[in-house]
Amino acid sequence: MFSYQLYSSRNFPPMSATFQMLADAGYTAVEGYGALYADDAAVEATTAGLAATGLTMPTGHFSLAMLETEVAKVLSIAKSLKMQKLYCPHIMPADRPTDGKGWHDFGARLEKTAHVYRAEGYGFGWHNHDFEFRPTADGAIPQEEIFDGGPHLEWEMDVAWVIRGGADPLAWIERYKDRITAAHVKDIAPAGENADEDGWADVGHGTVDWPSIMAALRAIGVKHFVMEHDNPSDHTRFATRAIAAAKEF
Repeated sequence: MFSYQLYSSRNFPPMSATFQMLADAGYTAVEGYGALYADDAAVEATTAGLAATGLTMPTGHFSLAMLETEVAKVLSIAKSLKMQKLYCPHIMPADRPTDGKGWHDFGARLEKTAHVYRAEGYGFGWHNHDFEFRPTADGAIPQEEIFDGGPHLEWEMDVAWVIRGGADPLAWIERYKDRITAAHVKDIAPAGENADEDGWADVGHGTVDWPSIMAALRAIGVKHFVMEHDNPSDHTRFATRAIAAAKEF
């Protein structure tokens, strides 16, 4: 299933028009993020946008604070939008552990948080950036420690961030093939290019070996492939080029 992380279109309001653009481009699913369900009005607007276009929202990002302190609200939103899997997407620099034990404990914290959502039938996992692949001062790899501390956590693998973290995505796919339940599909521009888009590229138009990586992800049963660009200058261009390229992988 080709989905689209709606964060990619945050700078191109209104979201109602984005839903229609994505449906016209051939998407059948989207992935939510915090602003789309910040309050009741936002949830209602998101629900209406999905209904009007026939799109679904099988996966969603929720902040750790919301997941831990607003459980009833998260469950209500997930039910309203008919989500299947919930992913915690980030932790701010000031809150990041600095050693292996800290990251292990963070994984255990996520595992504890996951219990209530799993009990309600939702998959629960972590979405990475690049910092999880950079060794701490004591030589630990945060991503490994997170998974050791959270032995049942799912993983929404953001492949491009794995690469930017200096790691080999194919090796990580093989190692954690039982954890990966979704993947972010985005691309990295050649060095020095697309500075106005933070060095990202449209899927299939950058340096990531997506044909090989997509094949590896499909081979382990991944079904949610979420197109993403962190800062496109034209979201319609990105959305249409990304799904066209992905269909060829």
